[in-house]
Amino acid sequence: MRNALRVFIEAHATDYAVAQVDSEEIDRINILQASFKAMHLAIGQLRRKPGLLLIDGHLFNAYGHTRHRCIIQGDAKYASIAAASILAKTYRDQYMRQLHEEFPQYGWISNKGYGTPEHRRGIEAHGICKHHRKSFRILDPPAQLLENPD
Repeated sequence: MRNALRVFIEAHATDYAVAQVDSEEIDRINILQASFKAMHLAIGQLRRKPGLLLIDGHLFNAYGHTRHRCIIQGDAKYASIAAASILAKTYRDQYMRQLHEEFPQYGWISNKGYGTPEHRRGIEAHGICKHHRKSFRILDPPAQLLENPD
């Protein structure tokens, strides 16, 4: 359903952009700041300058002088936030499928970036790869980075 909605949103939205921050940057600045940075990167890609940003949640780092409003559970209240959420999730899912093709031993096809038991077993057996966040202590003791995992 999300993928069908993504096609519709991309065809009918006045404007949209999607951005991501890599695992090294997430480790450097933390996951919350990386989320804000990705939002800022996406806003910067828009062809039309927004007059007001509607943010899903209760926190946001201001984007220049653009007004913003944080809305808890905003994706259930505003179609534009719901559309942004759908785009973010479908692009994330697409990225996770690409990671799975390169590193199937981690089960990224089904865990969407979360530390599922299957993913943890993959790390225990193969170590971590370049796409893992080193600051996210999924195993104790931390897994070692393998340059060329199986």
